[in-house]
Amino acid sequence: MAIVTVSAAVSHVGKIRSNNQDSGFAGQTLFAVADGMGGHAGGDVASALALTRLIEIDGEYNSAVDAEFALQEAITAANAVLTETVYEHPELTGMGTTLSALVRVGHSVALAHIGDSRVYRLREDVLTQITVDHTFVQRLVDSGRITAEEAKTHPRRSVLMRVLGDVDAAPEVDLQVMDTRPGDRWMLCSDGLSGVVEHDEIEEILKANITPGDAADALLKVSLDHGAPDNVTVVVVDVHQSIEVPEVEPVTVGSAAKPIAFEQTVGRRTSRIPGLRLHPRSPASSGPSHFEPGSEDYLDELIEEDRRRGRRRKATWLVGVLIVLGIVAGVLYAGYQWTQTRYYVSQSGPYVAIYQGVQQSIGPIALSHVFQETDIETDMLPPYTKRQVENTISADSVTAALEIVKRLSDAAATGIDQDVDPAGDSTGAPTGTATPTPTTTAPAPAPTEAPPAGEVTTP
Repeated sequence: MAIVTVSAAVSHVGKIRSNNQDSGFAGQTLFAVADGMGGHAGGDVASALALTRLIEIDGEYNSAVDAEFALQEAITAANAVLTETVYEHPELTGMGTTLSALVRVGHSVALAHIGDSRVYRLREDVLTQITVDHTFVQRLVDSGRITAEEAKTHPRRSVLMRVLGDVDAAPEVDLQVMDTRPGDRWMLCSDGLSGVVEHDEIEEILKANITPGDAADALLKVSLDHGAPDNVTVVVVDVHQSIEVPEVEPVTVGSAAKPIAFEQTVGRRTSRIPGLRLHPRSPASSGPSHFEPGSEDYLDELIEEDRRRGRRRKATWLVGVLIVLGIVAGVLYAGYQWTQTRYYVSQSGPYVAIYQGVQQSIGPIALSHVFQETDIETDMLPPYTKRQVENTISADSVTAALEIVKRLSDAAATGIDQDVDPAGDSTGAPTGTATPTPTTTAPAPAPTEAPPAGEVTTP
């Protein structure tokens, strides 16, 4: 029985990006994913150029070692194509692409990898990540500087240390030969999937008893459900044993599947590469992956820069906190100063006193204090006036407070209730209490003597 493969490939622009810079391919023996970088003007071109050159090696090989050599040669050639394209079109300077690919030869696969696209293998319901990301944060994880969990939220998690492009004439590509057997399920993807979907979720989908096409669609859907901030490309490959070798129809997805041609001039020879189009210069799309050299010196420099940024972030945060605390303290101080412009009259022990501030307090902090004590005893005040003092009498100024104290002194001396609140009647009795009007009885007239007889009294 022959070893055969059944595969599927899907690619989606995602929910944030304006164009798809990914490319994917599922062929007879070759399966690959490329994730372009360089913004709107170059990412899609880079991934499509690289994958188009790689597709040329899709075919049968005598051994996995031969397939590995073919991968190496094709990737070197693809890198040269990218360099030549940038030379002819300077507006594409800085474009590049990741590339992860495998070629199945019998019970073996030849793998090639550069960048942060990934190759996974599901064997006996256990999903294993085969490739290692060529990223700045992965270098930090490998050196023990940060944990894998910290890498997920690291500010430099998108920095690539190795890519294909005009940045390196001889890029370092990871190559290896591994065994494969019936029942294995291989999955290649761009970081649009692996960057947003957890390992366990990917494993559950790939473990399901569904076709490669359904598995690829399910992985794409879960990535979209997670927001899909980047392009998403997935290639799923199942390894089977079969008596008949099925006829395979190669599938190309993403940028490399575009029908528009791009003419690339190399010296005096013009070659036409189908499926490509150069975009005019335009701003890079938000948050693209980008490349930085991978030398140890530069890595140390990046680490030190990252530490400096961390210190700056902490300093900025501290300054921000201090500013906020200063504003809060200023508001509280201004509020306290305003309270000290207010006065009220109340009890202080057995005596009446003038207080500066307001009656309220903030926790254990009182917002008033005794401003002036008097010798007026509250027990000497008439009942109504005493209740006013016990309930406190507000005053707008110290002058008003002194006037209230004068009225209280008069009330204590006379024993007559007064409304001493400045807003009330300062001279009468308590509101609603009638002042009795004293009744005056006129004296009786003195008796008048009768006039003598014969006399007439003239009024």
